[in-house]
Amino acid sequence: MGSDADKQEIDNSDSEAERTSSATMQEDVASESGGRISRQPSEASCYATEEDEDLALQLGPKWSIKEHLEKDKDDESLRKWKEQLLGSVDVDSVQENQETDVKILSLTIASPGRSDIVLPIPEVGNPKGLWFTLKEGSRYTLKFSIKVSNDIVCGLKYTNTVWKTGIKVDSTKQMIGTFSPQAEPYVHEMSEETTPSGIFARGAYSARSKFVDDDNKCYLEINYTFDIQKDWSSK
Repeated sequence: MGSDADKQEIDNSDSEAERTSSATMQEDVASESGGRISRQPSEASCYATEEDEDLALQLGPKWSIKEHLEKDKDDESLRKWKEQLLGSVDVDSVQENQETDVKILSLTIASPGRSDIVLPIPEVGNPKGLWFTLKEGSRYTLKFSIKVSNDIVCGLKYTNTVWKTGIKVDSTKQMIGTFSPQAEPYVHEMSEETTPSGIFARGAYSARSKFVDDDNKCYLEINYTFDIQKDWSSK
């Protein structure tokens, strides 16, 4: 057993070693961080970060059109943006807490040098039989007439998948946009496309088109058949 003086000397040596080790670690961290000492986040800051992440993942409440206009109404730039988005909506005529209603009224096929083909969308079910015929190697554009009621629809998207003899030959996904309710239908024009040509391109195809919004709510799923032939249908 050592004396009390020996014990005190050992304790002092241990304390000095701990201070030296701590200083060395700080110097190492400072040198790695360009002279700045990096500190571990406190327990409070860790909790704040977790709360921030939870808030970022939570979806905000659904606002009605009237609530959208009332919210932040003192912000001039935001107010003008909302008015531009809502257009000519008669806010007083819009009923509260109604779900957005989107109806695809018709499909128009426009091709240079010929009359447009206007195809009504069935209210119930799918088109019966062959819906339309496209000429091989022709340029065409699809136009959809879209009616939006009750509330704003956000991020409306169009998807289309095409099969030939049971094999998927094409898949399209296109953003249409965000629309406010209005009395008159919107007309949305897709990008111009060209039908394939040649003996292997001709024949019957089946397709499925869908219209969904940002919440993955589907407003229309339609299954139909069409042909690609040497010339346009005479119908």
